[in-house]
Amino acid sequence: MADLHELINSLKETANAALISGMMRGVEKESLRVGGDGALALTEHPRALGSALTHSQITTDFSEALLEFITPPSHQVDIVLDQLRAVHQFTYSNLQQEILWPASMPCKLPEDDQIPVGQYGDSNGGRMKTIYRLGLGQRYGRKMQTIAGIHYNFSLPSPFWAYLHARDRSSKDMQQYRTERYFDLIRNFRRYYWLLIYLFGASPAVCGCFVKGRDHKLEAWDETGRTLYHPYATSLRMGDLGYQSDAQKSLHIDYNKLDYYLHTLCAAIKTSYPPYAEIGLFDKTGYAQQLNTSLLQIENEFYSPIRPKRTARPGETALTALYYRGIEYIEVRCLDLNPYEPLGIGRDEMLFLDTFLLYCCLQDSPHTYEKEYRAMQENQKRTVYQGRNPEVRLIKGDDEPLLKDWGLELMDKMAPIAELLDSVSNEQGHSNALQRFTQYLHDPSLTPSGRLLNDMREQNVGFFELVDSLAQQHARHFADLPVDEQEFEAFKTAAVTSLQKQEQIEEQDNASFEEYLQHYYDQYDFCAKAQL
Repeated sequence: MADLHELINSLKETANAALISGMMRGVEKESLRVGGDGALALTEHPRALGSALTHSQITTDFSEALLEFITPPSHQVDIVLDQLRAVHQFTYSNLQQEILWPASMPCKLPEDDQIPVGQYGDSNGGRMKTIYRLGLGQRYGRKMQTIAGIHYNFSLPSPFWAYLHARDRSSKDMQQYRTERYFDLIRNFRRYYWLLIYLFGASPAVCGCFVKGRDHKLEAWDETGRTLYHPYATSLRMGDLGYQSDAQKSLHIDYNKLDYYLHTLCAAIKTSYPPYAEIGLFDKTGYAQQLNTSLLQIENEFYSPIRPKRTARPGETALTALYYRGIEYIEVRCLDLNPYEPLGIGRDEMLFLDTFLLYCCLQDSPHTYEKEYRAMQENQKRTVYQGRNPEVRLIKGDDEPLLKDWGLELMDKMAPIAELLDSVSNEQGHSNALQRFTQYLHDPSLTPSGRLLNDMREQNVGFFELVDSLAQQHARHFADLPVDEQEFEAFKTAAVTSLQKQEQIEEQDNASFEEYLQHYYDQYDFCAKAQL
């Protein structure tokens, strides 16, 4: 790889500006529907929002109550935010006495078995989605699956890869080169994503109902014990109370090459795991309660802070799409909802993410082996529970620098990338966003997690009361926005069309569910072809 400074200067040239300005990003944002009392909505997915199976922008994640909004990818941050605003506004207009919960950690929850699992109709694909979610509930508990987050999708344009391909004098074909370079980005991301957890973590506390009956290391916020927290926590969502699994800790997913990545994930999908075998495929009534008895039902069950992605065709697994067509974009999955932002994410955060991800792409990225892989996991754990502790240290090779010092070092290294983006893209503000979040390293109280605990303390309230008040504020915010009738009509049409599409899929299903599932899992046999 050419010298980074020289490469940045080259990309700043007028003739090369489009190589960077053509990068795309999109957002997937999850939010729980809650009733007026702040308790989880037990109602079905509103029909006015369309089909959760086929709608391109409004669907559900684990639960009927866990909405997921998806923006189309765009070259411009402001367009993404406006699309996210539009889908929020339309959704609010169709919620009956319900609002959206703005935090990652959930609201008041009922008993585990009362949390409604997502329903997607009677087609084979719809049944598979529901059974997969039932399996998640069996394996990890339904409460854990009510945690919400932001996923940030990011890609760089084909001319950018062609430019680097020529600059590196690579003899590999373009698809292989692009895929390998995306894995370079992913490995660097995994080295440094603790910084994102520190800067944007917004879940230092939870409602006591979330951890009822579970072992934990949290403290009571006050004498009532209705709120539990950790004094220095940043993102409990990314800790062992959230999307972490004792079973998955044994997995060492290899990000050095596509073949290795496919092989290690396929092995987890194809190999039976005794504790899940004990659960069984069917409940006492004979109804399916998980897709298989392996460590992973499908690749999506692996809780990674970042995923390589390729748009899958109907009936195609995500890994099959990667195997045949390589990486198309990456999906960042370690971001909490910012409860202070009506959309869950702000412009500065997106500008910073673009800077961070481009830095991860352009910086040298050696292969990762066992020692560093485990250090990454440990750094995540330390940042989750001790991130705002001024004395917390992370593992960096054979050293253990202060989180603050390593973070400031990374900010300095990212500064030229931010300047590059400001000089060549249509988006301004990357350098300002970098400077803003650099202050978070000097003053942990500025972070969303620090701000939440400070507000709880100053207002003398618990987690639920504070977030509930923010939820009410955001609901009023969207209610006060002017209605764009043309925009709303487009959403109404999309909802109707999605329902019709679901009906067509159900009518056209010819194979039995067992045949459909067997064909789906047969695709994972390609892992045996991996050239290890």
